[in-house]
Amino acid sequence: MVELKYFERSDFKQLINWIHSPAFLLQWGGPGFTYPLNDTQLEKYIENANNENSENRVYKVIDNETGETIGHISLNKIDRKNKSARVGKVLVGDKNTRGKGIGQQMINEILKIAFNELQLHRVSLGVFDFNTSAITCYENAGFIKEGLLRDSRKYGDEYWSLWEMSILENEWFETKNI
Repeated sequence: MVELKYFERSDFKQLINWIHSPAFLLQWGGPGFTYPLNDTQLEKYIENANNENSENRVYKVIDNETGETIGHISLNKIDRKNKSARVGKVLVGDKNTRGKGIGQQMINEILKIAFNELQLHRVSLGVFDFNTSAITCYENAGFIKEGLLRDSRKYGDEYWSLWEMSILENEWFETKNI
C-alpha cells in the first residue's frame, strides 16, 4: 500500500533524478517544465501549493512497507466553486516498483483526497495516447475517455495526441461500493 505526503524541497533531488530525458519530462510535466528539471522549476511548482486554500496539492508517494519514496502525483486546478480538479504529474519513479499496481494505488489515494476530503464533483486528467499502461490504470480506476486532443503537443518533429479523461463523484463512489 502507498501513502501520499506533501512534496517538499528535500524531495527535489530524487524527482530530478527520475526525470532522465526531455521526452520523459514532457510526458510527466507537460509544457510547464523544461529539461533538465531543476530546483528553480520545482520551487515555482510548489510555491503556492499544499495549503488549505491552494489550487494545487503536490505529493510524494511513500511505500508503507519500506518507508521509501517511490513516486509523485499532484492534484491541480482545484476549483472549489465548480467542485473540480485535475490529476497531473503522475510518476512511479522507482523502476523496481513499476508493473506492480502502484499506479492504481496512487490514483485511488488522490481520488480519496479529491472526493472524500475536498468533496469535489469532477476530476479530470490528460494522458498521451501511446501511454497504454497509464490509460488502462485510469480506466480501471473509473476514468472515462472524453475525447482525443489530436496532435496537441509537439516534441521534436512529431506531434503527440492526448486523451482527456474524467471521473465524476458518483462514478467514484460506485466503484468503491459506497
